Amino acid sequence: FSKLFSSRSKNTGFTEKTPLLKVSSEENGLQSMALHNPDFTTDDDSWDNSSAEFEQRFQLGSEMTSLSRSASSEKYEILDNLHVKFNLSKMRCCLKFLKVSGLFVFVVVCSILFCTYPDQGVSWQMLAVSPLESFSMNLTDFRDAALLKLDIGGPFVADVVDQQTDEYVVVQISQTEDVGSRRRHQQQVVYNWTLPLSSRRNQQIITTRTFQILNRGTIFINIQAFLQEPGSVPLSMKHQYLHANIEAQVTIASIVLVGVYVLIILEIVHRTLAAMLGSLAALAALAAVGERPSMVKVVEWIDYETLALLFGMMVLVAIFSETGFFDYCAVKAYRFSRGKVWGMITLLCLIAAILSAFLDNVTTMLLFTPVTIRLCEVLNLDPRHVLIAEVIFTNIGGAATAVGDPPNVIIVSKQELRKKGLDFAAFTGHMFVGICLVVLVSFPFLRLLYWNKKLYNKEPSEIVELKHEIYVWRLTAQRINPASREETAVKCLLMQKVLTLEMLLRKKLRTFHRQISQEDKNWETNIQELQKKHRITDKILLIKCLTVLGCVILMFFLNSFVPGIYLDLG
Repeated sequence: FSKLFSSRSKNTGFTEKTPLLKVSSEENGLQSMALHNPDFTTDDDSWDNSSAEFEQRFQLGSEMTSLSRSASSEKYEILDNLHVKFNLSKMRCCLKFLKVSGLFVFVVVCSILFCTYPDQGVSWQMLAVSPLESFSMNLTDFRDAALLKLDIGGPFVADVVDQQTDEYVVVQISQTEDVGSRRRHQQQVVYNWTLPLSSRRNQQIITTRTFQILNRGTIFINIQAFLQEPGSVPLSMKHQYLHANIEAQVTIASIVLVGVYVLIILEIVHRTLAAMLGSLAALAALAAVGERPSMVKVVEWIDYETLALLFGMMVLVAIFSETGFFDYCAVKAYRFSRGKVWGMITLLCLIAAILSAFLDNVTTMLLFTPVTIRLCEVLNLDPRHVLIAEVIFTNIGGAATAVGDPPNVIIVSKQELRKKGLDFAAFTGHMFVGICLVVLVSFPFLRLLYWNKKLYNKEPSEIVELKHEIYVWRLTAQRINPASREETAVKCLLMQKVLTLEMLLRKKLRTFHRQISQEDKNWETNIQELQKKHRITDKILLIKCLTVLGCVILMFFLNSFVPGIYLDLG
């Protein structure tokens, strides 16, 4: 039973690099190789054990008996698989065409809406009111508008705390209500809008409010000032009509926001394209409502200071990555932890939090990811848990300073908050203590989060690769439909290779289950290999980067404490 086929070739020895079948030019007949050859197996396997050899050959014989039975079924399965693959590819093409067509129609519709509704081009109207002289105005050209938007500028109180004043301006907006079935007389609906005046009268504050339009009747606007001393108050005013009420506007805004998040989460398009489509939909919705912005207004919405700061920080982080600084920090964390898993995770999270406080946290996390995955491969850890922990502490560290996270930059760059003293130093001083407390609380929470989760992989990468190799060999053997003696011999050799690899897999699994522990025993050897691969590649460039980063952070603080320096964060 040891040889199913006889070999006519004199040269029966071959390795894995030689072909499975060798055709001789000296003989007329086709030749087949021996079924069992010791050179074909791996060096780690011992074929001296007769019971293991008998078991292998018995399995091989059972595989061969099922070849003739499964030949016809395999042909039908291949045809079915080809048919399914063809249908799937056809469906993918249809879905891709529908996606492109839908995006094109969406862009065209939004562009038409934005072009159809013109800019109202409302100009400001200058006026002056006093206790003895009021301003009156009648509005009749609002047609089918739903809301009246009124903007008034004047020396009003900016703070809510300073609104305790006896001087104020009252805006009255009245309209005659329609006669209902139960009412015999028309009633006047009056909206009162009180605006407190500042005592210094040296600051122009613009306030906005919307009022509901009840019907197509005339709207009366009356503005009067109430002052302690005789005088007048200069004001500026403009009005605008909106075609949708507050509920409709909130609904449209919610639909646009949810649509953008759906495009990003489902990865229908790239997130940059999703944001651009959302902005286009928002502009079209504003135009349809009646608030179409001008090109100057749209450009003013772009926060160039935040973009400049993010651009500069990303350039710094990119240059830092060229020096190998992030890989070096991760390897040092592994060395100081001496192979202990939780010690390494703690140090990696602390390093990520500290770096994210002064660099862009998103880019920092992207550069930390490759070396983290490499360390997880050395320790046989699941990299997902370690990366999630680093992401948590990256966001915590980024919230400590004004440059660590884009929302912090937007807050500090706001001119109204700067005038009240909220600069880089003030923001960092208020947030730093709280962030330290959050970090101290987050480590026990992280241990509690991973309490019942196994940080180690169920199987190392070597075993996973071996399983994949077995799957490939078995799939190759199954695709061969033996129609001749040579094809049958090839399939037998492939199945013998599968059985050999399966025996090797069982040995590796037994060894792996014995060696699993919570501490890396070979950490000294691993650290030497990692230090050779992940080290500082350019020390001069690293010194330059640290010098530039130190100067940037110093200027951030000097801008807060030295009044003679007029620099923005960007």
